[in-house]
Amino acid sequence: MFSKSCEYALQAILYICLNAQKNRPVGLKDIAEAQKIPLHFLSKVLQELVKHKVLDSAKGPKGGFSLVDDPNNMYLLKIVEIVDGSDLFDRCGIGLKECSDEYPCPIHFDYQLVKEKIKNLLSEKTIYQLCIDVKNGDAIVSFSE
Repeated sequence: MFSKSCEYALQAILYICLNAQKNRPVGLKDIAEAQKIPLHFLSKVLQELVKHKVLDSAKGPKGGFSLVDDPNNMYLLKIVEIVDGSDLFDRCGIGLKECSDEYPCPIHFDYQLVKEKIKNLLSEKTIYQLCIDVKNGDAIVSFSE
């Protein structure tokens, strides 16, 4: 459902949240290596988040990325909509251009329910909650460190 860019954005923000230290940004190379994401591709994704004031970036040898806002106020839906667009939840499940309640595709009504549940989940979950789940051992992320 989400683009690779969106997946990388969510993973990177989670990584930054888990590895942030006071007044020290997390390096682009560290994020890319830990997640096995091509550096150039990750850089473009993160710059988009900087542009939308989700992340802050610092240049130089001690540069990197940090969260602009408190992760407890950072909802997953915002990140998904920045990267994949707000029309993500309006698209047809099988990619048809013409798909509506009036002219439904074969999975239209079932897919509407699934999209609504996913959108609700993303609008309720914060980056902070994900970090806490990982730190408490309730969830696992496999960064290659």
